[in-house]
Amino acid sequence: MEDQQPAADDLTAASSDASDPEADSQAELDDQATRAIESMDAAPGGDDTAAAAKDQSEQADGADTDTNTEVAADGAGRKVGFLKRLTGKVKRPSGKRVAAVVAGLVVSLFVGSAAFAGATLQPYLADRAIVAVKLDVARTAANAITTLWTYTPENMDKLADRAAVYLSGDFGAQYRKFVDSIVAPNKQAKVTNNTEVTGVAVESLDGPNAVAIVYTNTTTTSPLTKNIPAMKYLSYRLIMKRDNSRWFVTRMTTITSLDLTPRL
Repeated sequence: MEDQQPAADDLTAASSDASDPEADSQAELDDQATRAIESMDAAPGGDDTAAAAKDQSEQADGADTDTNTEVAADGAGRKVGFLKRLTGKVKRPSGKRVAAVVAGLVVSLFVGSAAFAGATLQPYLADRAIVAVKLDVARTAANAITTLWTYTPENMDKLADRAAVYLSGDFGAQYRKFVDSIVAPNKQAKVTNNTEVTGVAVESLDGPNAVAIVYTNTTTTSPLTKNIPAMKYLSYRLIMKRDNSRWFVTRMTTITSLDLTPRL
């Protein structure tokens, strides 16, 4: 008896009817996954869970946004503060404080200017004091010479007394003696003497001592010379001394004597 082989169609059918265990296992897993997804979609809390997740995401984004906003606000505040300081729109000190500062500056300026003025004024005042003393010496010398050599026959007797106001020491006594010796002849000749001071110079000044030079023009007339004036140019050196606040002539010498009388 011969063995019979199955036909090709029988091989195909047999292959189709036979089941593959691996394929069945994969299909079952896919079905389970599908049912799990559907059950999650159908669950009551599904939408809430998704919404909660969405809210958490939005809150996280909002937190980042708030942080960025705070950083931006802080930077803007710093810029505004800088602009305020730059434009001077900052809080100013109170009026009392400003007044105190201004007063301090004024006092400092006053003290500084007073010190400077004192330093510059002192030499000026010293120079003015010296000038004032020299003027006093010159005035006294001019008055003394005018008094000593100006007289008329009518007031000749009182000449020594008038001159004594400007003379001191031995020189006063010497002048009085000289005047006493010329009173009688000058009164007899009716001599008139007039002295005009043309210039005064203070040669030296040393504390209470001074030397002055006096320049004069002197005119003398008398009936004996037909009242023709005799003119002389005279200059004197006066040694002077101060007693308290007054200056006196203690000695006198003639420096220049020129006869300027016209000759007819």
